Amino acid sequence: VQLVESGGGSVQAGGSLRLACAASGRTFSNYVMAWFRQAPGKEREFVAAISWSGTRKSYADSVKGRFPISRDNAKNTVYLQMNSLKPEDTAVYYCAARVGNALGVRQSDYDDWGQGTQVTVSS
Repeated sequence: VQLVESGGGSVQAGGSLRLACAASGRTFSNYVMAWFRQAPGKEREFVAAISWSGTRKSYADSVKGRFPISRDNAKNTVYLQMNSLKPEDTAVYYCAARVGNALGVRQSDYDDWGQGTQVTVSS
């Protein structure tokens, strides 16, 4: 599946952004979808994942309660609503997809990746 992220940008601390990831090429509803991020000089890390039905979700502790993940299978799109942003949320955010039911938290759990979208949070 091909993935294209959008919605990144620059925002002040405390602000909000909504990222979107549009999928094409395969049956979107068969895929577990996730968001990862990579800050400068750091490893890529898990942010959130959502099951194909949207009923199961998983979050990194650092974003739990601030970054709800959702999906619209009719639009082949997964979203990450980013609220109460902090400077430490600054990173390139990547969308990822995998076939199956498990909400993986490792990069190796996912088969397909987008190109990423930059999010910059200033203090």
